[in-house]
Amino acid sequence: MTDPALRPGGYVLGLSVRLLLAVSVVVANFGGAAIVFALSAWVVPQGQVADVTAVRLLNTALVIGYLLLATPVGILLGRRIFRLRGRAARRDPGRRARRIVLYGPLRLVVMLAVLWGGAVVLFGLVNLRFSWRLALSVAETITVGGIATVALSYLLSERILRGPASVILAGQPPRSRALPGVLLRPVLFWALGTAVPVIGLLLGGVSALVFQDVTVDRLAVMILAIGTAALFAGILTTIGAARAAADPVIAVRRAMQRVEQGDLEVSVPVYDHTELGRLQAGFNTMVEGLRERERIRDLFGRHVGEDVARAAAAADGSELGGEVRRVAVLFVDLVGSTAMAAERPPAEVVDVLNRFFAIVVESVERHGGWINKFEGDAALAVFGAPTPVRDPAGCALAAARELADQLAARMPETAAGIGVSAGDAVAGNVGDPRRYEYTVIGDPVNEAARLTDLAKSRGGVVASGAALDLADEAESQRWVRGEPVVLRGRNAPTEIATPRAELNLRHVPGMIEQP
Repeated sequence: MTDPALRPGGYVLGLSVRLLLAVSVVVANFGGAAIVFALSAWVVPQGQVADVTAVRLLNTALVIGYLLLATPVGILLGRRIFRLRGRAARRDPGRRARRIVLYGPLRLVVMLAVLWGGAVVLFGLVNLRFSWRLALSVAETITVGGIATVALSYLLSERILRGPASVILAGQPPRSRALPGVLLRPVLFWALGTAVPVIGLLLGGVSALVFQDVTVDRLAVMILAIGTAALFAGILTTIGAARAAADPVIAVRRAMQRVEQGDLEVSVPVYDHTELGRLQAGFNTMVEGLRERERIRDLFGRHVGEDVARAAAAADGSELGGEVRRVAVLFVDLVGSTAMAAERPPAEVVDVLNRFFAIVVESVERHGGWINKFEGDAALAVFGAPTPVRDPAGCALAAARELADQLAARMPETAAGIGVSAGDAVAGNVGDPRRYEYTVIGDPVNEAARLTDLAKSRGGVVASGAALDLADEAESQRWVRGEPVVLRGRNAPTEIATPRAELNLRHVPGMIEQP
């Protein structure tokens, strides 16, 4: 719905909505008037009337004249109901438009009730000159029919205004309830649509008993006609009231099914100003919170890894410290990045690093590992923590061979050193309760970093003998053990291994099966 202040004439509703509302209400009231006229003219008792035909002709002309007068008057008054005017509207058109849409059906009902009340007075006075019994019967019939028709008009207008109401309530969900609530609404419409017509039928029976001027045949016709009209009006208002309560609940239920299927972009229009409207608004708030949580979880997962994020969400991930785990560590470092940063523009350096890390992430994740951290032009990958894998060492070795293959094929202009080690390490949260990170600390991490330095000088991939010892036989056979080497910063020699040339790059196995 457009800003009401921008509509020609200051109308809150669009032209199509205004036309639909006018046609629906006019047709409903014409139908009610026709039923009331038929009941008054041929069904209800008329008392001692000398010329019944003349009375009917007079009432027919009066009905036509009143409809011709009341219809344009009602349309004009209805236009004023849904139109912004006055200084209050100019000061706060949004608030005024909100009240017009939400309370429009109630104001429309008041206007229709006045028109029907005028008909009661007019037809009662006109028919009083013929018979006070006739005037009483006509007034009772018009009153009962008018109440049922007005109730039906309220349901129609409320349903038609759902679209504008959803726009009005989108920015400011309902917080208070000034209109009939969920508990009162069905009772109210039962009273208007069923109890009032039945009361009219009871009044007809009481009148027949009191005045003793109704034959058995006419009494039967009266009961059948008024009872049928009461059933018809009652079923319409009951269905309308039931739909008014059920439609918001059904919309929320269907939206919840979409949320269960993973669709967090769903929302329901808020068009009800009762508890049901607050239910609709509450559902939208809930889904908005889920979207925000999913966005944070995704962002968290991108920073620390999806496995770490899931582990932190599934348990209390706020405790510092860790546990000893059997893990494998893969360390990869780009060769010549310092010179590249000095010789190339920063944007070009970032592009090279992003392409490099994309290949690293793909290879590591394909074999069940996760990136613990990026350190400038290097990356540390861990296998076996926090999510256990069946063969951490085998997974890390296979990932190293595949990573060397992918880097050679997709980034031949660069070179990288890849080191792999395995063993026991402490995996857990390190830092301060206000700021910490999940990491792995232990000798395998240090050894993998030193093996990477060795691999950078030799070019390619280097693994420790301990990693081969812990890997399954199928993977360890793809490596060739070499002479032990004393790595920088270490006292004891480390047995090293390199991939077999004929198996490296071309015979990379698929992702290692996880438990």
